[in-house]
Amino acid sequence: MDTNKIIIAFIYLIGIAFLLIFNELNYRRLNIKGEYSRKIAHFMSTLATVPFPYIFPSHWYVLVLATIFFLVLFISKKGTLLGSINNIDRLSIGSYLLPVSIYITFYISQAVGNKLIFILPMLILAISDPIAAIVGISLQKYNHKIKFFGINTGKSMFGSGAFFISSLIISLIAIYFNRLVFDEKSFWLAFLVASISTVGELVSFRGSDNISIPLSVVLILTFFI
Repeated sequence: MDTNKIIIAFIYLIGIAFLLIFNELNYRRLNIKGEYSRKIAHFMSTLATVPFPYIFPSHWYVLVLATIFFLVLFISKKGTLLGSINNIDRLSIGSYLLPVSIYITFYISQAVGNKLIFILPMLILAISDPIAAIVGISLQKYNHKIKFFGINTGKSMFGSGAFFISSLIISLIAIYFNRLVFDEKSFWLAFLVASISTVGELVSFRGSDNISIPLSVVLILTFFI
């Protein structure tokens, strides 16, 4: 392995650890609700992975980082080390699935040879998912829950709407910079990515959207980019 890449991976490890510690301190000092501090940590840690395709030439670097953070999150669940992530009033495996999702998406992106296949799913996961959750929690009036075949998904109209709009904007920008042209294909590809990822978020449960969102985007990009 390249020594420089190992050093960069170590710096990333320390950097993301500091982000989680900073979020934990704010959670304890400012008495932030667990749902909000969890989304802040989700946003910061996921967004920090976006440059990975430009930094790491092999998926093995990402596998090591993902494994370390999976173990940290797993161990923290047993105590009070990361209340900013674990102190929520619902069952969720989302924190465990996030590092798994990051690695799988990176591996597919590298195998296909297209950086967008990693970058766009991570941007949507980092930005649109927290936006949907915060909007859904904050706007309660007239915010009806969405049902599929009589089954309550636990997701709201405003939350899913916010997810779709934000993911559409992100997709339009990312696809434009990838293709360096904005045409009918760019718009419909962005619209398809936003639509399918919104459905992926909508039908997920117990934090499984951390893997259903990026993989749904990967699927669309792999076939249509």
